[in-house]
Amino acid sequence: MKKSLKRVVPIFLSLLILLNVTSVHAASSYTNLKVGSRGEKVSLLQKTLNSKGFSAGKVDGIFGKNTRKAVIAFQKASKIKVDGIAGKQTQSKLYAKSTSTTSSRGTSLSRNTNETDLYWLSRIIHAESQGEPYNGKVAVGSVILNRVASSSFPNTVKGVIFEYYQNIPQFSPVAEGTIYNTPSEESIKAAKEALSGKKPVGNATYFFNPKKAEGKWIVNNKTYVTKIGEHVFYK
Repeated sequence: MKKSLKRVVPIFLSLLILLNVTSVHAASSYTNLKVGSRGEKVSLLQKTLNSKGFSAGKVDGIFGKNTRKAVIAFQKASKIKVDGIAGKQTQSKLYAKSTSTTSSRGTSLSRNTNETDLYWLSRIIHAESQGEPYNGKVAVGSVILNRVASSSFPNTVKGVIFEYYQNIPQFSPVAEGTIYNTPSEESIKAAKEALSGKKPVGNATYFFNPKKAEGKWIVNNKTYVTKIGEHVFYK
């Protein structure tokens, strides 16, 4: 028995040393990723950011402007140092496994589709129309859902919101990072109403504020539906 222990102890100690070296290596294996960085680590960064809703655009292994914006948005949402560089702290947070998503009110959100849709729909409504009348908020939510139902757009709420065309986000809050702001109770209520089927602008799939954008392509190619608050809606 003593001979067996003498054999086991050195092996056990060797395993401990090996595990310690491995964890030290893992802790020091982070590479600062920033504008200009390229390779598989950048591809993984982009893929992970996209999967968590922080749109880095195309997964091409090139750390460019869109990837930097996504990193900044993630850093702001995670309340860590904001510098646009994916260093150790940012990567640790980004790659950490989580079992649930927590809302701004501290309640755990399940991962089913309805909760995910409400999560993102309430945020785009708030970002696009927080100063608009309530019916205008519902209308914005309805536009997003009309796009989901159309074969011309992605088939999920999140997919529609984070869609890019010619490397440009379809919704300015995605580019500006305001999509990650905490939605008001009214925006959440409007999202629920839109999800329940209310369609104050019919089948409209476009909207814009003429005071902030020209919307020439929409005006020239789509059919005017109505105006609510400062937004005009087209289909």
